[in-house]
Amino acid sequence: MYGFVYNPKVLDRDGPVPIYKQVADLICDQIERGELAAGDPVPSEAKLEKDYAIARTTARRVARELREQGMAYTIQGEGTFVGPPGTPRASRTMPIYQKIAEEIAERIRQGEIPPNKAIPGEKVMMQQYGVAKVTARQAVAHLREQGWVFTVPYRGTFVSDPTEWPSEG
Repeated sequence: MYGFVYNPKVLDRDGPVPIYKQVADLICDQIERGELAAGDPVPSEAKLEKDYAIARTTARRVARELREQGMAYTIQGEGTFVGPPGTPRASRTMPIYQKIAEEIAERIRQGEIPPNKAIPGEKVMMQQYGVAKVTARQAVAHLREQGWVFTVPYRGTFVSDPTEWPSEG
């Protein structure tokens, strides 16, 4: 495609092939070797950023490149998955934002985060769970909808009074 050969195993940060293209090629290799199967999640932007020491915008371009090649599709808030759109995803009990919300709710239930104290912020969630900002926001929105937390603009998100918590069962 570029008229020359490069080794896709090593990122050439000074060469003519853009980094996002090199990383996308590495993921394509994993798909072709069967390490990533149809429906499997592609590594998240946060994981690509960490594993390849690339910027978030570069990681985002990797997903776009994979979509343009027909190797993957994206579902906002859930991730990018191997295969064309509509490919059944590998079974996952619940979306990642719900898993994050459930973990935080459990910390609240256990008293680790008491009422009127802040829950972890978006940046902390993004780093701790390796997710995009939109996923962290969905987790917070989910907790808010259930009554676990309330948000004060420009101050943060705090644990609600226990009378507001969802009833068990």
